[in-house]
Amino acid sequence: MGELGFPELSTEQIELLCQTTEDAARKHIQSKVQSKDVERLDIAVEVEGTKPVNVTVEINLLLTKETKGFDVEVLVKEAVEAAHRATENFLRKLK
Repeated sequence: MGELGFPELSTEQIELLCQTTEDAARKHIQSKVQSKDVERLDIAVEVEGTKPVNVTVEINLLLTKETKGFDVEVLVKEAVEAAHRATENFLRKLK
């Protein structure tokens, strides 16, 4: 992500950024898979630094054995990309 030129984030803004990022990842997964098919979904968002801000998103997704036709790795990768887009949009709004 390039330098966006925004002010230093407050604790509240960091918390909101983490929640926004996590929500975007969760929403993407839920748009592709029914919640009854998700055995486990863990999403961790870590924010480091101020200029630049580094955001790390880790997703642990386990679908039920009955769930067919989903490539979990691809789904997780797409969810991480959706989370990073949400992060970038959030930071751009702070400019």
